[in-house]
Amino acid sequence: MAPSPRTTLAPRVVLVHRRTEREEIVAEQGTWGQAEFVQRMRGVSLDAVQQRHERLGEALRTASAAIPKQWRRGAVLRDDLDRFLFEPEDVVVVVGPDGLVANTAKYLTGQPVIGVNPDPASGWGVLVRHAPQDLAGLLDAVANGSARAEQRTMVRAATAEGDSITALNEVYLGHRGHQSARYRLSLPDGSQEHQSSSGLLIGTGTGATGWCLSASRQRGGGFELPQPTDSALSWFVREAWPSPTTGADLTAGLLSGGQELTILVESEELVVFGDGIEADRLSVGWGQSVTVRTSDRRLRLVL
Repeated sequence: MAPSPRTTLAPRVVLVHRRTEREEIVAEQGTWGQAEFVQRMRGVSLDAVQQRHERLGEALRTASAAIPKQWRRGAVLRDDLDRFLFEPEDVVVVVGPDGLVANTAKYLTGQPVIGVNPDPASGWGVLVRHAPQDLAGLLDAVANGSARAEQRTMVRAATAEGDSITALNEVYLGHRGHQSARYRLSLPDGSQEHQSSSGLLIGTGTGATGWCLSASRQRGGGFELPQPTDSALSWFVREAWPSPTTGADLTAGLLSGGQELTILVESEELVVFGDGIEADRLSVGWGQSVTVRTSDRRLRLVL
């Protein structure tokens, strides 16, 4: 008896979005009318909030209509990303701000990502470069292999016990209560320093337009930050405090591809998280070590 032919599944488009400000306000205050009444008493109008809500809704409807009827589809809110199972053949469509692409990237393993700006009139983002009306053509280009994509570098922090976290912009290591973090920092050239600081930032070329850029400007520059597809990472120590037992000489630099920082924790309750999402974090304590380097994974951003 001849084996039955394998069934080829249609591509699946996963729409990623977040709750709007209007939805968050309603969840907190019960009804939109109640929220409008309270804010009106304070002299505040919620018209702009309503308009942003409507623009996102329209963008999601346009994006949904662009998906070919024979394709499979899924949808996930930002708050549920850590529980959503992405498939290797998915095409991921992120509808929202740049930060939502970064939030999504850490859960992907090479799937193409199309960033859709729900409000192009307000200006284009770095990662959300497409209007909702362009999605149909982009999905067709991805399906037939003609889509151009940018492979953006990501950063990975891992403990000696095997736990890890990956981020598109940067990872942060510091005290969970925003007190001084104490640790021993080791550089690739063998240099070491015991430090007490407000924490460390280690970022990619994508992160070089955000938090790492701010840290670099506070120091007056000193070196060129990496580009989004470079394998290099930049790193910064925030507010290092010199004392008889801690130093403040090793506070910024670059890691070329393959190099890593090693941080030996010397205080309790330090956390490591990526892209500003503290809820999704690693917790490390006395004697644990964390290594940070370029991730083997990359964000495949459709241009």
